[in-house]
Amino acid sequence: MTLRADVIDPGAGDGDAAIELVGLRKVYRKGKQTTVAVDGLDLRVERGEVFGLLGPNGAGKTTTIEICEGLTVPDSGRVRILGSQWRTGVDDAIRARIGVCLQETKFHEKATVRETLQLFRSFFATGRSLDEVLDLVSLREKADARQSTLSGGQRQRLAVATALVGTPELLFLDEPTTGLDPQSRRQLWDVVRAFQDRSGTVVLTTHYMDEAQQLCDRVGIVDKGKVIALGTPDELIRSLDAEHFVEVDFAKEANGSLDAAPFAALPDVAAVAREGSHVVLTVRSVHTALPAMLAMASAQNLPIAGLATRHATLEDVFVHLTGRHLRDEGKP
Repeated sequence: MTLRADVIDPGAGDGDAAIELVGLRKVYRKGKQTTVAVDGLDLRVERGEVFGLLGPNGAGKTTTIEICEGLTVPDSGRVRILGSQWRTGVDDAIRARIGVCLQETKFHEKATVRETLQLFRSFFATGRSLDEVLDLVSLREKADARQSTLSGGQRQRLAVATALVGTPELLFLDEPTTGLDPQSRRQLWDVVRAFQDRSGTVVLTTHYMDEAQQLCDRVGIVDKGKVIALGTPDELIRSLDAEHFVEVDFAKEANGSLDAAPFAALPDVAAVAREGSHVVLTVRSVHTALPAMLAMASAQNLPIAGLATRHATLEDVFVHLTGRHLRDEGKP
């Protein structure tokens, strides 16, 4: 079946947003067990932006993406993709305008890179030339190589290439750099930026906070089926009310004498977290809080074994909002 993008949806919206989700809800039932995967989720992704959707395992982000891709039917709510709705007679037209790259894509091991792209290109009435796509993902020199000879990074770039071959306006990337080495990750970052430079829209899920911070214009954090935070990476970091951290490791012999209350009373300290002899201060000003902390430690005879300062990151925002790290793999 060849996909066509020249079908007009009579029920289309204003067409301004790439994605519009209103009151989205999806419940899975298995026997007597009921799981609410998406619970009244609202979200708008603007055209031309790289949008990151982040959340712990079971938060509902995968179900949300699958609904946007037309793979899962919501129980209720409104879904518009590029101004059109799924299952209103224009599904092929929507598919012709989007590209999907899964976290792991299996190709025929004996097929070459070019043969794989030819197969995917045949699904679309219009699209890029194979050489153009190969250049976009830096695989021209591997055009005649078989799948079995490709590295992990090259396979993932090929997966992205199959999503780009039909000239999509909207690209879904599901954890595209998981398991890749740093160089391969950055090569894929370049592909994403080049796609955006051509007025493309990207929805990205990732377990790497640095990736979201580097690539995304805006980020939505999802937990328990709802969007609990939304904004640019800088806006979300500023929402912590403190943009720096002071991490102190006290000598083990000081563990029994440590009390979080005096640290919280220090100037420009917004929050204190303590685990054993390790204390983390969330501070508004390192220049004010650090000297005060050192003076207090000296006065109370608390020997310091290690000290570091750092800027707040999206990871800190995520932990603050959800109580866990993004890569905790479902741990409470």
